[in-house]
Amino acid sequence: MGERKTADGRTVVAGPSTMTPSEAFVETLVANGVTDIFGIMGSAFMDAMDIFAPAGIRLIPVVHEQGAAHMADGYARASGRHGVVIGQNGPGISNCVTAVAAAYWAHSPVVIVTPEAGTMGMGLGGFQEANQLPMFQEFTKYQAHVNNPKRMAELTGRAFDRAMSEIGPTQVNIPRDFFYGEIEAEIPVPQRLDRGAGGAASLDAAADLLSRAEFPVIVAGGGVVMAEGVAECVALAERLGAPVVNSYLHNDSFPASHPLWCGPLGYQGSKAAMTLISQADVVVALGSRLGPFGTLPQHGMDYWPKDAKIIQIDADHRMLGLVKKIDVGICGDARLAAEALTDRLAGRTLSCDATRADRARRTAAAKEAWETELSEWTHERDDYSLDVIAEAEQEQGNWLHPRQVLRELEKAMPAHVMVSTDIGNINSVANSYLRFEEPRSFLAPMSFGNCGYALPTIIGAKTAAPHRPAISYAGDGAWAMSMGEILTAVRHDIPVTAVVFHNRQWGAEKKNQVDFYNRRFVAGELDNPSFAGIGRSMGADGIVVEKLDEVGPALSAAVDAQMKQGRTTVLEIMCTRELGDPFRRDALSKPVRFLDKYRDYV
Repeated sequence: MGERKTADGRTVVAGPSTMTPSEAFVETLVANGVTDIFGIMGSAFMDAMDIFAPAGIRLIPVVHEQGAAHMADGYARASGRHGVVIGQNGPGISNCVTAVAAAYWAHSPVVIVTPEAGTMGMGLGGFQEANQLPMFQEFTKYQAHVNNPKRMAELTGRAFDRAMSEIGPTQVNIPRDFFYGEIEAEIPVPQRLDRGAGGAASLDAAADLLSRAEFPVIVAGGGVVMAEGVAECVALAERLGAPVVNSYLHNDSFPASHPLWCGPLGYQGSKAAMTLISQADVVVALGSRLGPFGTLPQHGMDYWPKDAKIIQIDADHRMLGLVKKIDVGICGDARLAAEALTDRLAGRTLSCDATRADRARRTAAAKEAWETELSEWTHERDDYSLDVIAEAEQEQGNWLHPRQVLRELEKAMPAHVMVSTDIGNINSVANSYLRFEEPRSFLAPMSFGNCGYALPTIIGAKTAAPHRPAISYAGDGAWAMSMGEILTAVRHDIPVTAVVFHNRQWGAEKKNQVDFYNRRFVAGELDNPSFAGIGRSMGADGIVVEKLDEVGPALSAAVDAQMKQGRTTVLEIMCTRELGDPFRRDALSKPVRFLDKYRDYV
């Protein structure tokens, strides 16, 4: 029986060999470089789990399977490798659905392994029986059902291949009795696509458009990060002298210290980015699907340039022109496409060459104006926020303005940091303050928008990149959904720093009650214990911050404890109940009532 070496130095059996299906499954994991799996142990896959350790695979037990799938997502996004999650059939698998949906919209190569009820009991309503393929059909790129134990390696390997080629989650569904027996199997060699820049004709057309552009602007999307294409994006931007805006929640797609960086579009994004893209005559959407939520009006600005020519580059041809009308669509890898366009523009005289200095001045001025506004924007200024600020001054305790807190956190961010943000009002406002120098640094729940995302995701990212500081942001509502995973971080020595904004409310939804329902608050208020205290009870450090000048030092101390002592810290920051702008104002309408008993509820 021969062996072959994997890229990470382990060995897998080579050629057709006699083995058990469990061995075929585990050997296929090894062939694909799997070293970490997130989940909760279970009898449904125990035979395979028994040989994880000698194969060099660590199963990281979690508190809840949703957390496991989020960890796999964070692991994949931080590393560019597969994130793997597994659970007990039935409830252990159904617990993963929300997190796999989040991974789908983040285009994360997560593989979920779903052991299911045994074949002889299917359809009888047995213990923990469920039809598990339909659960994930909307949120996976490929689903493999092992219909015969002899196909274990083939179908498992294909799920790993497709997660990379399709850039998203895949599922391997395995009847639990199919782990046993004797089979003849060959472990497949992983297949990876050799991607291209796109068609020559579309690249030529894009280059011609750019050669005539007078004010080109680049939207750097998540595809730039996934393609490891930041350097090529920088080169294209520098050739054009083009301002670069990050697509929504991809603040790590272009280095923030670069003079051409202008910040993110979309909800609570950068006014500088919006001001500059509104002037564009040609927009290059590089690795972006131009999702609807990321191009909505914001800060009172309907900034998308209606008359600009749009060049869209995406690895998935189905995204081209889906949301925005485009003039040139390029189905290609963001890194290679940017490189190809830069090569085509080399040595050519461009219309924008004559305006390079003027555009640089306008870019710098827009950025300076936005930074000044952010620094002066110490608190929200709407009537409701002013009212609750006044109330806070009369309350016991010291409550901080969220915007000032976010600015202080921004100043204290360490180099090479990874930050995950949850869903919520303060987390959304944080979009204006989070800046990064390198890719695979910013993790957010993207379009699925589920609460409870940030903590488990940053634990997964830290597992993949233990040398990098790892920080999560969550409001108190979302935090309560996943704070139990502090136990995972502590138990398994995966130190992270968790920032909790304690403002005693479901802020994002409560803002709609302010704007549309005359401040009739239903189920929006939260009476909380000390989250720092709960963190300490789970074995983490806990810090409560009630003074603005303590925010930055507290974050620095927590990060030092993480990186030097391997300590997890819950950093609880006491915030006022003021609220930033809502996600979108067109999602609701002013209430109308016809029945007498409800006439006052308008």
